[in-house]
Amino acid sequence: MAGGTVGPTAEVRPGPVQQAPAPTWPTLVITGENTPPSSMLVNGKATGYQTEKVIAVLQRAGVPYRIDILPWKRAYVMAQRDPLTCVYSTSRTPDREKFFKWVGPINSTEWLLLGRAGANYQLKTLEDARHLRIGAYNGDARGEYLRSRGFNVDSLQNDLANQQKLLLNRIDLWAVATRTDSNMLERLTMGGKLVPVLVFNKVQLYLACNATTPDALVDRLNATFETLRRDGTLSRIDRRYEELEAQK
Repeated sequence: MAGGTVGPTAEVRPGPVQQAPAPTWPTLVITGENTPPSSMLVNGKATGYQTEKVIAVLQRAGVPYRIDILPWKRAYVMAQRDPLTCVYSTSRTPDREKFFKWVGPINSTEWLLLGRAGANYQLKTLEDARHLRIGAYNGDARGEYLRSRGFNVDSLQNDLANQQKLLLNRIDLWAVATRTDSNMLERLTMGGKLVPVLVFNKVQLYLACNATTPDALVDRLNATFETLRRDGTLSRIDRRYEELEAQK
């Protein structure tokens, strides 16, 4: 009624909050190589300390996946060539930077030249090895790094075959990668028959994903990696495998 009083305004109650649907991520194909104890097949199942880290991240991030353990060259080429494919554990080097989107780091490693015990190498820098024959693993970052810098590199499909080649003086040095917190070096040196000669690089290892992988998915995986790093999940995986290695 004109001129009348205005009654109280009706109470407005908020409706239910509409949650945004969780993103549906595509299935990733994850490739890796058989390099115990970091990655390997046990009873047909992919495992190893770096494998377990990758699985933990994918599961926590809610990303479906399939893991294939393959020869390194094939695993690496698939990730570089095929959409929604990633390879671990991949050395992140300037030469490879543009080919992938990177998740991690999963771990770090030293690149080391091994030589024969008793030989007088006298290497102070990598340049001092320029005249020597260096054994490497086909398709691996160490061989790529050395070859691109003009070194004499002899690559094999089976990296451990370089042990015998070195002992037989068919190569002068062997380029390997090892973690400083593992007993891997003890196995590589065959009980003292081979010796460390020179650390020539230190790199970090990543899950390297095909360059077409959506940025949102890569960001999700990296954020999850950081969460698992902070809450101790990744270090617990490392400790468990270190304890298993110590018992051997």
